[in-house]
Amino acid sequence: MDAELEPIASAKPFLLGATAMWVENPGLVADSNVLITVSDSTGEHSYLLAGEKILETKASLFVQAPVERIATGARAVSTRLSTFFRWSGYLVATVLLTFSVFSFSGTVKARVVLTGSMVPAINPGDIILTTPTKNLTPKVGTIVAYVGRRFDGSAVGVFSHRIIGGDAETGFIVKGDANPSPDVQHPKIPDITGVVFFVIPVIGKFLTPRALLVTVPLIFGLWMVIDALKND
Repeated sequence: MDAELEPIASAKPFLLGATAMWVENPGLVADSNVLITVSDSTGEHSYLLAGEKILETKASLFVQAPVERIATGARAVSTRLSTFFRWSGYLVATVLLTFSVFSFSGTVKARVVLTGSMVPAINPGDIILTTPTKNLTPKVGTIVAYVGRRFDGSAVGVFSHRIIGGDAETGFIVKGDANPSPDVQHPKIPDITGVVFFVIPVIGKFLTPRALLVTVPLIFGLWMVIDALKND
């Protein structure tokens, strides 16, 4: 719409910019108004023909567009974003529901890695998925999560290190890939809470309280922007 709009001459065709459209005999009824909307790759262009005047306006002020109308411009962007977040939500919900079922049954457990003892195989902030030893047998080369204990037998915490030797009866020799020496403890099957079978990178960094304080307002603000574009 680069051409400047001029008043419509009675009973003469009028060309709107470079589009193949004209309005003929607009003044047959003195108080008649005509709304013309053109949609292209640059967006929506609406004009109100009021007598011999042409006013640029928005179609949404007068009519409700049908569902099959082609969305362009900001409306198209908001539609794509809404579709993306809707399907992303479905995907996340499906994954969480599936994981909840497996977690409730004890088949799979998830744990956020906090230290760098297994770098580069596992980095801080990664999430490891483990399954019990009855489902996956620990062996040399696998990474296991085991309960670390003091000399008096009291639990210290859970460590996720790689088996480099030993066996189930005498105890496994475990070591963090980034550690200079093996662990002092040689965990046996009762101490091993699970065998790592999958690593989800980075996600764990967004599950900390500090990260949630940033991501939750960010998601809410993005939702408000999308909603504003939708109602534009």
